Amino acid sequence: MAKVFKDNIITAIDIGTTKICVLVARKIGDEIEVLGMGRSPSHGLKKGIVTDINKTVQSIRSAVKEAELVSDYSIESAVVGISGSHITAFNSHGAVPVKRNNRVSSTDIASVLVAAKAMQIPEGNQILHVLPQFFKIDSQDKIKDPMGMHGVRLEAQVHIITGSVASAQNIIQCCHTAGVQVRDIVLEQLASAEAVLSEDERELGVTILDIGGGTSDFALFQGGSIRHTLVVPIAGNHFTNDIAIGLQSTIKDAERVKQIFGVADSKLIENDLEFEIELADGIDHKKAKQSELSNIIELRAVELLSIIQSEIEKHNLRHMISTGLVLTGGGSLLVGLDKLAHTIFKMPVRVGAPQTNCIIPESLNSPIYATSYGLLLHAFKKQKNDSIVNSNNPMLYKVFDRMKSWISDFF
Repeated sequence: MAKVFKDNIITAIDIGTTKICVLVARKIGDEIEVLGMGRSPSHGLKKGIVTDINKTVQSIRSAVKEAELVSDYSIESAVVGISGSHITAFNSHGAVPVKRNNRVSSTDIASVLVAAKAMQIPEGNQILHVLPQFFKIDSQDKIKDPMGMHGVRLEAQVHIITGSVASAQNIIQCCHTAGVQVRDIVLEQLASAEAVLSEDERELGVTILDIGGGTSDFALFQGGSIRHTLVVPIAGNHFTNDIAIGLQSTIKDAERVKQIFGVADSKLIENDLEFEIELADGIDHKKAKQSELSNIIELRAVELLSIIQSEIEKHNLRHMISTGLVLTGGGSLLVGLDKLAHTIFKMPVRVGAPQTNCIIPESLNSPIYATSYGLLLHAFKKQKNDSIVNSNNPMLYKVFDRMKSWISDFF
């Protein structure tokens, strides 16, 4: 067994457009104890896609080395998050006859899931996740787990997430070159949801918008299952670039003033503070006002939120959203973004951060770490399911917990 699972220790790597975050943790009872963290600026990625393998490898190595020093643990393998503009998703349906004694078996469940994903996938793409939403037996009411139930016809409604094979291969190759074996790839909004959403929210109906550096990842949960996903190629870097263009500043200083003075909803500005910003030539400086900065940020924020609003309306999703919208990721820290979202969506909006048990100096209870901590939660949950399901029913284990077996084809 790979070292990542020895001594109940798991490593998670969030490979983002602006940062690489590596977490090392172990499970003690029901508690997850974070032993170490490593962070590094991310170079060589754009909108979640690797554009320079060498730079990405160096960024991963730097973050991994720091995590190893803090945790005193040698990292050999990890669960890795994936996102990017190449991610697409859709719902699908499958149906099969129940074969043996009209009683649903693991073989029937495997068959209906195969039927549900039996459709043409765009060339160059591959299925990353097949997520069952619900089952039906003989057109009766929706069922979460049909195992052992009686009937003639089994149906499944699933959410299929696909991604570029080349993009996934590049992520895996970068990790391997950095000395880390990839054990699993997880869609980042699934990981973020694991970290910041409650079970009740996912059951009653909730949306999550994870605003990263290169992309913003949207997902809707209802009835305990994922119902809709979308990756939007607008995120934190776009805010920064807009500021740099609007104020004729360096990109670095645009990021600085965004974090210190940025307000997404101009109505919240009380004292129009003045600040100094470095111009693009890297020599001269000029003064600007918070209202100028806010106007630039607000335009991009409205664009992003309006895309999500249009997606909700286009697919008639509003009736599923009972508990509102949860913002997370580094972009959610923009002052007033939650207020602006509330105005646009006309629903409850909150900023979500993981609640962690951390022994290292820097607190992980920030939206910035939602994805990386969620990857840990996902991995430990899967590890538990592996030990339970695999011991009792290898076929069910294969169906539900190895949907991403295509990764092995890359080695």
